[in-house]
Amino acid sequence: MPPNETAFLTVRELGARLRRREFTAIALTEFFLERLERLGPRFNAVVRTTRAGALAQAAEADRELAAGRDRGPLHGIPYGAKDLFATRGVPTSWGCAPFRERILDEDATAVRKLREAGAVLVAKLAMVEIAGGLGYRQADAAFTGPGLNPWNADFWCGGSSSGSGTAVAAGLVPFALGTETWGSIITPASFCGISGLRPTYGRVSRAGAMALSWSMDKIGPLARTAEDCGLILQALAGADPLDPSAVARPFVWPGVDESRPRLAVINGCYDRVHPDVAETFQASLKLLAEYADVVELEMPGGLPWNAVPTTIIDCEMAAAFEGMVVSGEVWELAAPEDRWGAHAVQAIPAVDYIQALRLRQTRFQPLIDELVKPFDAIVTPARATTAYRADRPFRESSRGYYISDFDGGANACGLPAISIPNGFGADGLPTGLMFTARAFEETRMLAVAAEYQRRSEWHRQHPPL
Repeated sequence: MPPNETAFLTVRELGARLRRREFTAIALTEFFLERLERLGPRFNAVVRTTRAGALAQAAEADRELAAGRDRGPLHGIPYGAKDLFATRGVPTSWGCAPFRERILDEDATAVRKLREAGAVLVAKLAMVEIAGGLGYRQADAAFTGPGLNPWNADFWCGGSSSGSGTAVAAGLVPFALGTETWGSIITPASFCGISGLRPTYGRVSRAGAMALSWSMDKIGPLARTAEDCGLILQALAGADPLDPSAVARPFVWPGVDESRPRLAVINGCYDRVHPDVAETFQASLKLLAEYADVVELEMPGGLPWNAVPTTIIDCEMAAAFEGMVVSGEVWELAAPEDRWGAHAVQAIPAVDYIQALRLRQTRFQPLIDELVKPFDAIVTPARATTAYRADRPFRESSRGYYISDFDGGANACGLPAISIPNGFGADGLPTGLMFTARAFEETRMLAVAAEYQRRSEWHRQHPPL
């Protein structure tokens, strides 16, 4: 059996040890299954493990590696998937009680691609019900219970990819699949002190994944490092006949451009954040200045940067889940506000949705692209606070703290971003540093983040489990 330190190694490090035969893929899989089954319930992080299928996949990986067939850096590496990815023969709940035993007889394209890369699916991971689209306002919004933070279980782990964030941070899996419509990868990555990548809209096929907002949903990895995120994205990226929005744009990791990066900081992006977040962010800017040119940038004002994505998500969610409202299944959800939230958004006028789409296309996209184009990445705090308390409404923890309008605009326009750990605040909770890049320019953004991690040790910190 691998030693306990194995729980917090990177994908690259685990792959190297597998190939040196320090342990087998079966032993590695059993190691993470044991942690998932023992520690997962402590944090409400796991819906179910996939023990039989995982051990079969691991045995195949051992046979192939022994025979000299190497599928790449993910070969033999266990991972978990947010429970909105269809998995043949294994229930897919979308985080909600009415569907907890429902089986979708297919594999999501992302799951299939990871299997083809040799990765071993060991668990379906907890999530906020319906990926948070119904307007949840507190941590207890899933039939699995509130997602708890492995750094301090009195606090939330972030959502909606709650189990994915917790499982990676707690060393239950080396990496996990998550999804983001607006914040659902970045938030758990920041709150849990790990790396979380939101790729460009269309970079990864969404076939077989629950749709919340057809024009804003993205699929991406949560892992220990930016380098790991690049390795995983390389396996996931590409066109798919089952998803017309998935594009055939090339993605290669790592890249080869070694020129000095150009970064920009949104003016005022840390004026209204928690003092702990401001302190770690300013320290990060000093480190970034050692290897990159950093300038300040003004965010264009006078536009509804947050109202537009909110309207789009609400309207597309109302269409996606109309069936739950009509059937009455919505009344079986855990959070009271989720039971009536789907009814409320049905009343949004169609003209509001159309105006939001028009503003995104004619104003947001040209302005945001012009803003980001000269830089390798825009740098902001990932979130305005550390993790919220798990036993209180979110409003009591957020307390009016705010980053900038840039996050809403970037998400509406489908830009890629990554959150990496950059320190700790009160209650021993992590803070996050976010890089956002121009559409389909993940490579340079990841390189900047990876260099930060080469020069720091925050990604090497882990909860004392």
